[in-house]
Amino acid sequence: MKFKKVAALLLAGVMCAATVVGCGKSDDSKTDSKTTPKADESKASEEAKTTAEDEKLSATITVWSPAEDQDEKNGNWLKTRCDAFNAAHPNWDLTFKYSVCGEDNAAANVTKDASAAADVYMFANDQLQKFIDGGAISRLGGDVEAYIRDTNSEAMVNTVTVGDAVYGVPYTANTWFMYYDKRVFTEDDVKNLDKMLEVAGSKNKKVSFKLTDGWYIGAFYAGNGCTFFGDGTDESAGIDFEGEKATAVTNYLIDLTDNPAYMTDDSGSGLAGLKDGSVAALFSGSWDLSAVEEALGKENVGVAQAPTYKLGDKEIQMKPFTGSKAVAVNKTSPNQKVATQLALWLANEDSQKTRYESRGIIPCNTKLLDTLKDDKLVAAQNGPSIMQPFVSKMNAYWEPAKAMGQQITSDACTHDNAEEKTVEMNTAFNKEAL
Repeated sequence: MKFKKVAALLLAGVMCAATVVGCGKSDDSKTDSKTTPKADESKASEEAKTTAEDEKLSATITVWSPAEDQDEKNGNWLKTRCDAFNAAHPNWDLTFKYSVCGEDNAAANVTKDASAAADVYMFANDQLQKFIDGGAISRLGGDVEAYIRDTNSEAMVNTVTVGDAVYGVPYTANTWFMYYDKRVFTEDDVKNLDKMLEVAGSKNKKVSFKLTDGWYIGAFYAGNGCTFFGDGTDESAGIDFEGEKATAVTNYLIDLTDNPAYMTDDSGSGLAGLKDGSVAALFSGSWDLSAVEEALGKENVGVAQAPTYKLGDKEIQMKPFTGSKAVAVNKTSPNQKVATQLALWLANEDSQKTRYESRGIIPCNTKLLDTLKDDKLVAAQNGPSIMQPFVSKMNAYWEPAKAMGQQITSDACTHDNAEEKTVEMNTAFNKEAL
C-alpha cells in the first residue's frame, strides 16, 4: 500500500507471553549515540530533542509492545524506532529492554505490579480507567499534550482523555471491519450480511463471526438502538438492552447461527477457514491484514465496513465499538522525562507512517490520513461505529455479553426463552449500578 495525496478523517494484541517481571522474551539494545538522526522525524520529536540537548543522562528504559512490532519480518519496528530515538538524543546514554505484551492485555500485566512493569507500554484505550485506578499511568501535559490535540481528531483525543487529563499518545483507531474473498463476493454482496449468507451458501462457503466475543456481538444490538452509558460517558445511564429492541436482535442471532452458511469464529477458526477455502469472510481489524493476505493471496482480499442486516422490514446497520490504541508512560517509572518523550516518539507521525508501511496499521494522525482517502482499508475502518466506553462500570458488560453469545451458539438460548435470556443479560450488565 502506498500513500496518496487525498483527504480523510478517521475516528476512532498479542497475548502477553509471561509474567509482569518477564513479559515475554526480553532483549537489551544500546544504540551508538553518534548516529545521525533521520531527517524526517516529526516536529514534536524534534522539540523533544531541543528541550534536552544540553542535558546529559544515562538510563535503562523498558518498553512493552505487541510481538508483531518486534518481529524481524516487520523490520523489528520497535527496535528500529528506539534506535532512531537514541540517535536524535546524542546527549542521552540510553539502553533499551524490550518485552512482548499485547495492547489488549496491558492492564492485567501492568497493574499486577506497576513498579515492576515497563516504563513505556502500549494499550487499548478501553483499559484506561484500570491504569488510572492502579496508579500505573502518567498524565501527559505541556508540548506532548499539545501535539496530541494538534495531530488528532477531537474524537480520537477523547479516547485517551478522562476529565481534562490526557493519558496516552494514540497511534491507531481500535475497531473491526470485514475481510472477504473477492472471488466469492461482489462489493454489492458485502453491504448486507443476509445477502452474504445467501451467496456463501450457494458456493458451499461460510461467513464467520466472533459471536462469543462481547467486543463483536454488541454491534448487532447497538445498531438497533441499544446504548452504553448514554453517550458512552454517563455511568448513571447504565447499559440499555431493554425491551423489544434487544430481544429482536437476540432472535435474529438465533436464526443467524441456524443458517448453514454461518460459522462462529472461535480460537482462530475463521482465519483457518480462509486458509483452507471453507470460509469466505471474517471480521477483524487491521492487525490481521498480513494473515488474511497470506491466507487468500493479496490480490483476492476485499475489505469493507461492517454490513447491515435485515430485522423484520428494517435494514439495520451494525455498529462496532471503536476506540484507540496508544502509548503510555508508567507513573512509577523513575525516568519520567525520557519515557514521556519516547512515548511521543513511538506514536508520532513518522512512527505511524512506518508502522503502516510495515504492518498495515492504519494511522490516526490527521496529516497522514489526508493521504489515505482512497485506501479501502481506511474506509472500512472508518465505517459506522460507536465509541467504546471506558468507564469503570463497562467492566460488567463483557462476561454477560460473551455468555449470551455462547448460549445462542449452543442452543441454550432459543426463540422460546430469548426474551428471558435478554432480560437476564441486561440485568447482569447493570448489576453494579443497582
